[in-house]
Parts: sequence; C-alpha cells; structure tokens
Amino acid sequence: MKISTKGRYGLTVMIELARKYGDGPRSLKSIAEEKDLSAHYLEQLAAPLRNAGLIKSIRGAYGGYILNDEPTAISAGDIIRVLEGPITPVEGIEEEEPAQQELWLRIRDVVKDVLDKTTLQDLIDHDDREKHKEYMFYI
Repeated sequence: MKISTKGRYGLTVMIELARKYGDGPRSLKSIAEEKDLSAHYLEQLAAPLRNAGLIKSIRGAYGGYILNDEPTAISAGDIIRVLEGPITPVEGIEEEEPAQQELWLRIRDVVKDVLDKTTLQDLIDHDDREKHKEYMFYI
C-alpha cells in the first residue's frame, strides 16, 4: 500500500488543526504557507474530510477549519480511509493462492492496527518530544 499526497497532506492538515484544537479556526492558507504546500490542493482535501465529519468549516473573516472532535478521538486510520479508500496492500486478494492471501491479510491487519491505534494526539506528542530532545555532546 502506498499513501499518496492526498493522504500525506491530509494528515498534515489534520495534525496542524489538532495542534490548535480549542483555539478557534485555522485557515488552510496559513497551513499551506507554513508547510510550503498548495492552498488550493489543501482546499480539495478539506471537502472529503468535512463530508466525513472529521472537520468543520467556520465562515467569516476569522474563519477556517476546526476538528469536529478531540485529537485523541481521531485516528490516522480515519483520515487515511477518507482520503485513500480502504486499507489493503494488494488488489484482488481473493484471487491469490491461500498462502499469499494469508500474508496479504496479515500485512493489512498490522497496517490497519497501527493506523487505527495512532491518534492525532499521539502524532503531536511525538513531534513535541522530538523537538524538545536535549542532546548531550561528549568531547
């Protein structure tokens, strides 16, 4: 399974909205500028995320997007499924030999497990830990 830019950039948008959860709406233009991405492309990704109930749009001069739920309640799997479709390592698993079917299903289940158990909050916490790591240098 290969995650396209839809999934990667959509996850980026969701992480950035999660960082500001509770602080009001955030514009996609500001996220695009900060991450050096196309604001137009991010707008295209926002529609399916909004239709799936993961985000909501706020109109007005200080409008933008907010998460529809807490960062602990939205998983990476929720986002990837909306933007990429079902999580499957190969198409046509049912046509494979039984041993290969078993392998593909095991791979699918592990990937699904990781995506479904990883929340937006987990991703924010990981980024924060990495940014605040102190390095010790010995001479």
